[in-house]
Amino acid sequence: MLIVGLGNPGDKYAHTRHNMGYMAVDKLLEKLGKSADKNICSSLVCETYVKSKKTVIAKPLTYMNLSGEAVMALMARYGFKPEEILVVYDDIDLPAGALRYRPSGSAGTHNGMRNIVAVTGRTDIPRLRIGVGQDRSMPLADYVLSDIKEDEGKLLPAIDKAAEFILEKLNG
Repeated sequence: MLIVGLGNPGDKYAHTRHNMGYMAVDKLLEKLGKSADKNICSSLVCETYVKSKKTVIAKPLTYMNLSGEAVMALMARYGFKPEEILVVYDDIDLPAGALRYRPSGSAGTHNGMRNIVAVTGRTDIPRLRIGVGQDRSMPLADYVLSDIKEDEGKLLPAIDKAAEFILEKLNG
């Protein structure tokens, strides 16, 4: 299985809402006692086995809007079919802290997922969306690229819930 957490590389974006995918994958890696320390296909990658099954966990380094390039390269390198992938990312259209899994569908409003669909030509890639809600008092880009505050109680537990969901998928 290929697990891809979407986000933007670098310290500037490390604790932003747009990096919920990265954070969920980091939490998963922590639970597995692993790290994504190989630079492969424009991604930080961990190659491991879960339940004797080849598992690749990746964080694209291409920036969010070009995530499809990394996902396509990872699919080609490792031979994963669309149904063997799980893309994890933030979603402004879900309430803060909510999780929603879909085995296929449109990319919705998320530019990273839009790019994955455009580059791969596939809408049948499973995805786990982590709700970050919206703050209509500020421009959308400013909101998703702003740091998560400690008092946003629903967002931080959602990272752990997402990692647990992924772990169940891997063990299932």
